[in-house]
Amino acid sequence: MKADIHPDYHEITVVMTDGSEYKTRSTYGKPGDILRLDVDPLSHPAWQGGTSKVIEKGQLDKFESRYGSFLTSAANKKKD
Repeated sequence: MKADIHPDYHEITVVMTDGSEYKTRSTYGKPGDILRLDVDPLSHPAWQGGTSKVIEKGQLDKFESRYGSFLTSAANKKKD
């Protein structure tokens, strides 16, 4: 194996969207850097019941009206 080809693996601090922090090891930045997250499991809809929120906003109806509801027809074909 070649020497000195791997990135430096060091400790950084990750700050979540709610302000909580934790330390982890990463190749991000320099030792002691702070990584501030814009999106994390506390704020992103994918981790917060995203499917139900999309349906609530009518996005599924909009998609089905645009593309002819091929998703529901494909599901019905699988049942047959």
